[in-house]
Amino acid sequence: MTASANIAMFRRLLLVASAAIVLAAPAYAQQDYPNKPVKVVVTVPAGGGVDTVTRVVTERLRIVLGQPFVVENKGGAGGNIAAESVFQADPDGYTLMASQPSPITTNVVLYKKLNFDPTAFEPVAVMSSAPNVLLVKNDFPAKDGKEFMAYVKANPGKLNYASQGPGTTSHLTAELFNKLTGAKLQHVPYKGTGPALNDLVAGHVDLIFMQLESAIRLHQGGKARILAVTTDRRIAVLPDIPTMGELGVKDFISDTWNAISAPPKTPQPIIAKLNKAVNDVLAMPEVKEHYAKLNLQPVGGSPADMAKVVKEDTARWSAVIKEAKIPQI
Repeated sequence: MTASANIAMFRRLLLVASAAIVLAAPAYAQQDYPNKPVKVVVTVPAGGGVDTVTRVVTERLRIVLGQPFVVENKGGAGGNIAAESVFQADPDGYTLMASQPSPITTNVVLYKKLNFDPTAFEPVAVMSSAPNVLLVKNDFPAKDGKEFMAYVKANPGKLNYASQGPGTTSHLTAELFNKLTGAKLQHVPYKGTGPALNDLVAGHVDLIFMQLESAIRLHQGGKARILAVTTDRRIAVLPDIPTMGELGVKDFISDTWNAISAPPKTPQPIIAKLNKAVNDVLAMPEVKEHYAKLNLQPVGGSPADMAKVVKEDTARWSAVIKEAKIPQI
């Protein structure tokens, strides 16, 4: 073999070796994941239900996966601001999104334009689920559920309700109430749970339909009052509080959940590793105990399970938006 042939063969071998290294690098990076801190962007301001659950879970993800999971709150626009930032992030597993349902379900119907595709996010896992309740300001004239229904009927268009933002479960649940009862509650949107509850406690808004874990603290502390639950049966921690069905509002069922998603095209090995870690965290006794104190249910399951929840909720609440003729934003 001539010298020139040897050189040509050497170059070909070098190219093959270089290509193998390039192809192996992403696989190694996925196997080695995570090897640096992971940012978890929460779609609401600090203090809300999503934020609370995310901090419980990420604190233990640090233990399970050996790297810090840094929570960054980015509220506003019903979660769209956070969702857009995560959608545009590198799909390497180092930027994740923790959200309520709306950014990945109904916002596509509610907003005229989104700078992201909700269906393109990679589902990781549902962290928690919680029933919703009717919470009123402390000096609301009605003292129980029956009086509330009578007061709403006698004062059409005079009451307002807070929400965690347009398209959130609190917003759509109130619109479902309007639809099923013929009430005309007026919408006052906020940028998250914390601001909405602050104004409710201050008496600036009349009521809110919201998740139990945040409402019950105000109820037990005497700062606001729960008058009804939106489940099909009474809740054990509130045995004296009726369901909306008991108050005559049939088919009024509403709950909410919080989930972790990843940017589109995040490699499946990374998704699988994150999913297993979340499930491991939810199985921890101290997490179960913490959830119980917050009146939350751990969910977990596979990414496919989360995808099913997202699909079903998108269909259910999109129908409410259209039937209630909620204008696009």
